[in-house]
Amino acid sequence: MVEKSISIGVVGIQGAVSEHIEMMENAFSIEGIDGRVFAFKNKTMMDDMQGIILPGGESTTISRFLKRHGLAEEIRKRVKEGSLSIMGTCAGCVLLAKSIVDDTADVDPLYVMDIEVQRNAFGRQRESFEQDVFIADWQKPFPAVFIRAPLITKAGKGCRILSKIDSDIIMVEQDNMISLSFHPELTDDPRIHHYFLLKALSIQ
Repeated sequence: MVEKSISIGVVGIQGAVSEHIEMMENAFSIEGIDGRVFAFKNKTMMDDMQGIILPGGESTTISRFLKRHGLAEEIRKRVKEGSLSIMGTCAGCVLLAKSIVDDTADVDPLYVMDIEVQRNAFGRQRESFEQDVFIADWQKPFPAVFIRAPLITKAGKGCRILSKIDSDIIMVEQDNMISLSFHPELTDDPRIHHYFLLKALSIQ
């Protein structure tokens, strides 16, 4: 077993928090490490974390909570220091963005990834659906679950596009951060959580 330990926190406000925790535990097993993953709501709990997951839910509600409890400021600080990895899924994808397209909701994003996002972009057309998607450098497609999903409408030069549906961007990475339109935690495939774990391990 690899002699490494890591702590990952899942913002426990809304979304499939327990599913993210279970999937991260699977990723720990794959990598053979002594990992700790847990839900959190308190800024002080971030002190020993190498990574956090921003799950799905309602982006307005989550952004207000992050701001009210000082989590947004702490996340921005840790990203600037290069001491924190982040994965944002669905609403988490919106929160990581620097810009939100035509947004009338009171969402204050974290402004940490050089992406532009449109909320509920798939909503009227397809609402919720599942689709196999291809991810850069992976041979086997991933069974992505979309639930009123956002769309990444622009990705800056610092971002690497990892997956698209036709011409629509649904997954990007930038430094130690990953942003996804879909829900990898609602599948039986731990590869994305394992990929995120490797990013978190790289900053130790």
